[in-house]
Amino acid sequence: QVQLVESGGGLVQTGGSLRLSCAASGSIFRIHSMAWYRQAPGQQRELVASITIGIATYADSMKGRTTISRDNAKNTVILQMNSLKPEDTAVYYCNAEIQHSSWEARMNNYWGQGTQVIVSS
Repeated sequence: QVQLVESGGGLVQTGGSLRLSCAASGSIFRIHSMAWYRQAPGQQRELVASITIGIATYADSMKGRTTISRDNAKNTVILQMNSLKPEDTAVYYCNAEIQHSSWEARMNNYWGQGTQVIVSS
């Protein structure tokens, strides 16, 4: 019913920047929150940043060098990452909590397919 499509991953040198984008489409009445998670090889998936209506939160490791933003008109979330480090290397996943209709209050959770970020030293 809903698709999340990520873009913007790639290879970057230490200290570089990347801008990840995620667009939601399908049966959407309202998006409650959108977030970015990441998963490195052999590691658990972890929250990078999330944003609800006007409120953004960040993992401690990303504070000061990452900005998450939403374009509600386009159902899009952007993750701007600066000063990247090799330890930021991971697959980055978009996540969204979506209400499908005005008469169904339940939020449904969706994941994108992931986009690879590699930071070379």
